[in-house]
Amino acid sequence: MADTEYLSTRQAALRLGVSLGTVQNMVESGALEAWKTAGGHRRIPVSSVDALLARRRAMMPSTQDGNVPLDILIAEDDPTLQTLYRMTMESWQLPLKLRIVGNGFDGLLQVGQRVPNIMIADLMMPGMDGFEMIRQLRQNPDLARMDIIVVSAIDRQEIAERGLPSDITVFGKPIPFHELKGFILGRLSARQRPV
Repeated sequence: MADTEYLSTRQAALRLGVSLGTVQNMVESGALEAWKTAGGHRRIPVSSVDALLARRRAMMPSTQDGNVPLDILIAEDDPTLQTLYRMTMESWQLPLKLRIVGNGFDGLLQVGQRVPNIMIADLMMPGMDGFEMIRQLRQNPDLARMDIIVVSAIDRQEIAERGLPSDITVFGKPIPFHELKGFILGRLSARQRPV
């Protein structure tokens, strides 16, 4: 076996344009194949990385493309951060449909109109905050498959004390766009796998 047939997690991260943690998550979720050396280091076949890149290119929207974009709903009250989300995610040129609201009540209304694939929520918002919005969403069994990611400046201990459901992914601020991109890429690649 030539070393050039396999990549370390760091090499795979560079090739995919994502963080090391994202590559590890992609391996754990099955989006990338990998094996471990005797020393416990992951080795990822170049063919697996190339296949993921090919799927990503195939998902780029085109006028003849029938792919349905990944629907992402963002609940964030800060207008500067709303703009940052929109500009950054649009720069990725992935098949995404973004909707942005400024509070939890509008978030629930949007989910009622069309359930997103992923919701990204701040916790501290005027009116209905993120805690209450997420509690209401998780009470509905029809929404159990919707991914919810929290991006908040509140520390994890306080979040845990305020009773956020355990299946929610929590990131701190500033917005970790590298991690969000990896999560979204994982969801996009999972859609491409044959059922």
